[in-house]
Amino acid sequence: MTCHCAARTAAGPTVAVALRLVAVTARVNRHPSRHECVATCRTSVPHPTSLSVPTVNVCPVSTRGNTSLLAGPPYGQRSFDELDDPLRDVTFVVVDLETTGGSHLTESITEIGAVKVRAGAVLGEFATLVDPGRAIPPQIVMLTGITDAMVMNAPTIATVLPSFLEFSRGCVLVAHNAGFDIGFLKAACDRLGIPWPGNAVVDTVRLARRVLSREEAPSVRLGLLAPLLGSTVAPDHRALTDARATVDVLHALFERLGPLGVQSLTELQQLSRDVSPARRRKRTLADHLPATPGVYLFKGPNGEVLYVGTSVNLRRRVRSYFGAGETRGKIKQMVTLAERVDYVECAHALEAHVREQRMIAIHQPKYNHRSRSPNKVFWIVLTSETFPRLSIVATPPADRPGALGPFTSRADATTAVEALQEVVRIRRCSQRLGRRPTGSPCALAELGRCGAPCAGQEEAAAYATHVGRISALVDGASDEVLDGLRTRLEKLSAEGRFDQAAVLRDRLSVLAQAVDRRQRLSSFAGIEELVTARPSAHGGWELAVIRYGRLAAAGRARLGVDPMPVVDLLTASAETVVPRPGPLPGASAEETATLLRWVEEPGTRLVHTSEPWRSPARGAGRWRPFMAAVDLARAQLAGPTWRH
Repeated sequence: MTCHCAARTAAGPTVAVALRLVAVTARVNRHPSRHECVATCRTSVPHPTSLSVPTVNVCPVSTRGNTSLLAGPPYGQRSFDELDDPLRDVTFVVVDLETTGGSHLTESITEIGAVKVRAGAVLGEFATLVDPGRAIPPQIVMLTGITDAMVMNAPTIATVLPSFLEFSRGCVLVAHNAGFDIGFLKAACDRLGIPWPGNAVVDTVRLARRVLSREEAPSVRLGLLAPLLGSTVAPDHRALTDARATVDVLHALFERLGPLGVQSLTELQQLSRDVSPARRRKRTLADHLPATPGVYLFKGPNGEVLYVGTSVNLRRRVRSYFGAGETRGKIKQMVTLAERVDYVECAHALEAHVREQRMIAIHQPKYNHRSRSPNKVFWIVLTSETFPRLSIVATPPADRPGALGPFTSRADATTAVEALQEVVRIRRCSQRLGRRPTGSPCALAELGRCGAPCAGQEEAAAYATHVGRISALVDGASDEVLDGLRTRLEKLSAEGRFDQAAVLRDRLSVLAQAVDRRQRLSSFAGIEELVTARPSAHGGWELAVIRYGRLAAAGRARLGVDPMPVVDLLTASAETVVPRPGPLPGASAEETATLLRWVEEPGTRLVHTSEPWRSPARGAGRWRPFMAAVDLARAQLAGPTWRH
């Protein structure tokens, strides 16, 4: 066995730090020789693609076709080829096998030949005969020239395979008709109990069929393809020779990938899949995008916004729409219509998510379904009358505190109402009652489920206790309503009435989740100003100023910069949020919930708060284990069913 290897190292790209200035710029030079901190200031000016969330970053840069002057993260932007896995940096091991026959299930390997290449240079070669442990059929001897005498003293596959796997470790395997060669290697690993390492695989047969027309290459057999593409090595059915010829074929095919826009390994692997040439050509729409967090907008022929999305790497994400990885039919249609892609750079992923939600609500893109109606939620309120009843509304009245929600569907709101009506004798009739109603009792009154205030059988003072129980539940003063539902649930289960118990269980879970959600959101949205910080994966801190549940400013303090001056500048330049009446005074339920999830994630730190952040002691938070158990039970019931 012979093995010749070479190694090469490449210096990593220089990381530059970038920042954008907006409106008024103030500088704080703590260590001028090492770094500088720059803050931005902005007033709220309505614009369809520029929202009033000031940002802070470090060091000014230009804006290349940007739809808004927004701050990008302070880490370096790499060149186009340095995104993902550019082909020039990928190490390939081109392998060829000779075997005793065509099936990896019954035949064995007689020879392995491999060439390791990167950036057009040969780094090493691997070549060895292998003792197959059986006689080589005469027809194979005639084809390859490998005889039993040649392999008599050769090492077995048990000796050779670990060496080859080490030679190809971390590399992309390339083979001509890869299914044959890789199939034999996987089968050998399986017989020896060696885990297959899972290297990425490129098949030059499939690649040639994508790159070359049938008129140019009627056959893609290696013996015909190699001379057609100018290989300096003639294939002769010996492993190393054929591997060297395949190297020439691979490089020749690479030279033809430019017009197809293939520059990375991911794109090379996708090339063999079904992607229309028209869609692949549109990948140039992503050339101007930076490799930073932000929001991207696909726009149609008339400048209309077709689709809005967000990513921590704008260029990489947008480029994926033009490859085989995108399989959604409507999105493929959108890409066909798109004429350009605009973008908004953001300080970090949180700002990008919030801006995405706002832009979708503003532009109403045809191909976005999520976030198009962030205010389309439902609330449960008590009507304003002597004998209030529960009502489902789209907007809670400003003069009536204690609204329960938000619910994303009317069905969930209805389920929560039914849960309340199970244990609270609140009236269900829809007529408006005066101070002295004179109606007739309904069937629910006869069943003891209602006090019949419509017939004057329950005074307003007694009825007010029912209203007080619901208000106490929503405000977190008491959760005895939930306890009552659980007691009834346990009784149904003990009586063997499991169908009714399951219905009540789901109602209890929906109600508990709604109460917990309302208490968490209203407590969070009631804070006038909250400043948070989270460690950045690139070093430094990701900062956010939140006012009444609305993102008022976002920024970054890079590694080595004291974050507190940046925080001060952020709060000074943040958007002024005037609270409106209601449980969510500053933003939509969707935005407030997004911010709350970010703040509650591990690693986020509270830098400053204008007032204490409280949660009610008797709130629904203690019911979360019950909710999780219900969700688990429902998921198990919704799983695959057994067929007999």
